Amino acid sequence: MPIETAEIRGTESDGTHNAEYCRYCYENGAYTMPDLTLDEMKSLVGEQIGSMHLPPDLKDDLIDMSAKLLPGLKRWK
Repeated sequence: MPIETAEIRGTESDGTHNAEYCRYCYENGAYTMPDLTLDEMKSLVGEQIGSMHLPPDLKDDLIDMSAKLLPGLKRWK
C-alpha cells in the first residue's frame, strides 16, 4: 500500500508516525495482526484489490504485482 501521507502511516508506541508501515498493519508500535502469514497477507491484498471497481485486467495485474512485492518488505524478510 502506498504510504503517501501521514494519515495513512502507522504509529509507534509514542504516537509518532512510522514511514515503513501503514496504519492498517502497524499501530502503537506493533503489528495489528502479528500472526498474519505472508500467504494470508497475499490473500488479504487480493481480496482488497478484487473489491475495487477496476477493470478485471488491471485488478489481475495489481494482484500479481503485489504478490511479487510483498516478500521483499521488511516484515516478511
